[in-house]
Amino acid sequence: MKQRTRTTGNADASAHGVESVHSDRNNKRATKKMKFQQKLLKFESLPDYMQDNEFIRDHYRCEWPLKYVVLSVFSVHNETLNIWTHLVGFAIFLCLTAVSLTEKATVENLVGRFFRPGTDGPLMMKMNKKTNGSDAFFLESYLRHIPKPSILHVNGDSDVIPKWPWFVFLGGAMCCMVCSSLAHLFACHSRRFYLFFWRLDYAGISLMIICSFFAPIYYAFSCHPYWRLFYLASITGFGSLAVVTLFAPALSSGRFRSFRANIFLAMGFSGVIPAAHAVILYWHNSPHILVALGYEIVMGFLYAAGAGFYTSRIPERWRPGAFDIVGQSHQIFHVLVVVAALAHSAATLVIMDLRGGLPACDG
Repeated sequence: MKQRTRTTGNADASAHGVESVHSDRNNKRATKKMKFQQKLLKFESLPDYMQDNEFIRDHYRCEWPLKYVVLSVFSVHNETLNIWTHLVGFAIFLCLTAVSLTEKATVENLVGRFFRPGTDGPLMMKMNKKTNGSDAFFLESYLRHIPKPSILHVNGDSDVIPKWPWFVFLGGAMCCMVCSSLAHLFACHSRRFYLFFWRLDYAGISLMIICSFFAPIYYAFSCHPYWRLFYLASITGFGSLAVVTLFAPALSSGRFRSFRANIFLAMGFSGVIPAAHAVILYWHNSPHILVALGYEIVMGFLYAAGAGFYTSRIPERWRPGAFDIVGQSHQIFHVLVVVAALAHSAATLVIMDLRGGLPACDG
């Protein structure tokens, strides 16, 4: 009888133990599930390292598991458009790369009406209206005399000039867009990810700036190898120094937002010197250089405007919380960066056309 009672007691204890284990597991699952029912946090609830922009008040992801971080690319939060603006930018430059690589395809097929300063392009739109005065004189005297594209068909049958500098620029642009999107997607996972991915973002920006110099400088100074080497070595050294500087963890904080923007602006505007040099070399015998300069001025204006939005945090500064999802300064900055890179693409293609139309270098 005692034996049966002891056995029954052990069975009850065992059953209670199993039930307790299942209960603990269910409680953990319920707790985990409950945590992710409240996914998005307010600014005040964030850990210190994530408190970057106090004017974005809500809809923050904070220290999510990687699975949820990856899936959040398709959900609505305050980084959604920051992720997608540069994913779209990546897709645009991927298309440019694909067209450039396609046999007998032409870059002009995709972007010719926008980039090419030809008779039917956007630079000639004024001529379709009743234009007079100095504008008409400039358009008639310069733009209409630009010859038919000689190497805008970057990968056609002609091998007039090397194409690799053009692909260096496209690669740098795509790398920048990808690094930016990854940073905005994954930085919320943990402090370690936050530091790593924002450094990756800064490296991507620096790489894009460096790569942007390669094609126009290579083609514009192809007959001046020492100047070409000097300019390319200078911007590469400047960019490398900027990356090393920005990798300091302290410089990832919001307090150094203006400092970071100024470093990137300084890198970009260092291109004024080789641009002025190229204009001096070519302005008297080729209208291409003036058209390219126009595109580069547009690019510089767009980058400067983007940096202005980035540092001032306008418009969310005016109405905190109103632009948490759409319209915040960083989204505007991203769009301006993509458009500026396209303007630089236009300038590069015009300079490539310039180089292809000139005689071979002496010696």
